[in-house]
This record gives sequence, C-alpha cells and structure tokens, in this order.
Amino acid sequence: EANVRLIVIGQSSYHHIKPFCSLTGYTHEMYVDPQREIYKTLGMKRGEGNNASVQSPHVKSSVLLGSIKSMWRAMTGPAFDFQGDPAQQGGTLILGPGNEVHFLHLDKNRLDHVPINTVLQLAGVKTVNFTNKPQIIDI
Repeated sequence: EANVRLIVIGQSSYHHIKPFCSLTGYTHEMYVDPQREIYKTLGMKRGEGNNASVQSPHVKSSVLLGSIKSMWRAMTGPAFDFQGDPAQQGGTLILGPGNEVHFLHLDKNRLDHVPINTVLQLAGVKTVNFTNKPQIIDI
C-alpha cells in the first residue's frame, strides 16, 4: 500500500535463501553478496565496535544462547558454511526513488539494530504490533 519494496542483502551463499525464508517466513526480495562487496562499499564494519550494554529491540535471546543456537543451525543446516562472516556488521537503509538516501544506520555491534517499527515509520509503512509475537530472531 505504501508503494515500497523490502529487500534483504545477506552475505551467505545463495543456498541459504530458501532455508532462511522457510525459517523466518520472509517473503520479499532477497539477494546475497558472499564477498561482502556491498558491505564494504557502504562502510559496514567487521567486529564489535561499541561493546556497551545494548539490548536489541527485536533480538530476544542472550548473546551466549543466541550464538549457540546460530552455530547449531549452521552445523545442521543444508550447507555447512556458517552463512557468512560472523564478525560482519550490517545496517539499515531507506533508499529511493533513484539514488536518494533517506535513512542510513550502520550497526556498531550485533545488537545495534534500528527498531523495526522505526524503519517502517520512516518508510511510510504501517507499523506492526509485536506484543504477542513469539521470539523473532536468535543472534
């Protein structure tokens, strides 16, 4: 309704797209950049930048438990390659039309995410009530 597209660019092999979509219910466009060229071009960092105690608004597990679950999924998944560089930080962008950048957030560490509803509001999209939703993601 808002005339926007949601696109995810992951850093793993294309073999992980279907399992990711199956696990998360993600139904929008998704691309992969195993060499992380887009990450480098955008200035996204590797490693944990600011180790201050930050709680992500949509990561529901502890760092230890989330890391164990992520490693288990990687080891038992269809392609055992750890789905990219675990030290690579990501980010959130709102772009367009054209080359116009409306919003840019580069994550400083694995918990430094922009709240989903903040991104939706900035993009002019209806927000989502997560109050009664189950766990969203493990880091």
